[in-house]
Amino acid sequence: MILVAGSANLDFVVQAPHIPAPGETVMGRDFKTFPGGKGANQAVACARAGGASTHMLLALGEDAFATPLENSLHAAGVQMHLVRAPEQATGTAFICVSDDAENAITVAPGANFALKPAHLPVLAGFSHLLLQLEIHLPTVIAYAQVAQEAGVQVVLNAAPAQKLPAQLLASLDILIVNEGELQAVSNHPGTIASSAAQLDVPILVVTLGHWGSCARSKGEWIFQPAFPVRPLDTTGAGDTFCGVLVAALSQGQGVPDALKLASAAGALACTRLGAQSSIPAHDEVLDFLKQQATTTPEQVAQLQQFCGFIQ
Repeated sequence: MILVAGSANLDFVVQAPHIPAPGETVMGRDFKTFPGGKGANQAVACARAGGASTHMLLALGEDAFATPLENSLHAAGVQMHLVRAPEQATGTAFICVSDDAENAITVAPGANFALKPAHLPVLAGFSHLLLQLEIHLPTVIAYAQVAQEAGVQVVLNAAPAQKLPAQLLASLDILIVNEGELQAVSNHPGTIASSAAQLDVPILVVTLGHWGSCARSKGEWIFQPAFPVRPLDTTGAGDTFCGVLVAALSQGQGVPDALKLASAAGALACTRLGAQSSIPAHDEVLDFLKQQATTTPEQVAQLQQFCGFIQ
């Protein structure tokens, strides 16, 4: 059983030919709202795409924006530990998605910052605690330390990127980052290999967009090339990856198989619009994997070269 503690935002999404530069106005096209927020996205991914029993600790305002977030979590089978923050608006995110499937996101955290250390529920029965950085950092640190003391595996997706204090890194069992986040956390703007060498965590997972992903576990590196898809919107793909990875690990799968499942789910999420709306069902992920060709040594070597492990 997994507990996700983190953010929930209502996403305001507009599609446009390209992401505006500073001072530029771009005429957009379709506008929609979607349930989002890194914490809620990852909770839905754990439950829907990962097939894991999932709880979520979150804070919402007493406004209309809260309703679609609650409905989405409930529909995915996520059990909520809900903190009401009547003095705060529910978190929101403003997202521009370009024609090449890239995005630019601005978050107004609102009620998410109402989560406090005292809100963490009793951790009996949970195998993993999954955290992100869209709530106050001292709260994240407090949750991680309590979980570590309780013998619960602590997983942090270090997003949005920032340098992490030593006491938080010392509480982690698994750290998940993308390429930019890895450089920020390690304070080392080098290759994947050299940046990862600066971090001493039991398991380090790095997502690499269209290149794939890699993981260091027990001192050994595992490489998972990306599955080819035609992307429509990359919003939520990383969160889908995180949720499915933790779900697979909580169900006893090893890191290589968990990495493969997470990569497949993240790839599928790129083919659909929105955050939680793009997260596939568990059976879809398994069917997608069955249709994929076997990874070749050449693909692995290309990924290793990109990461700086071979010349």
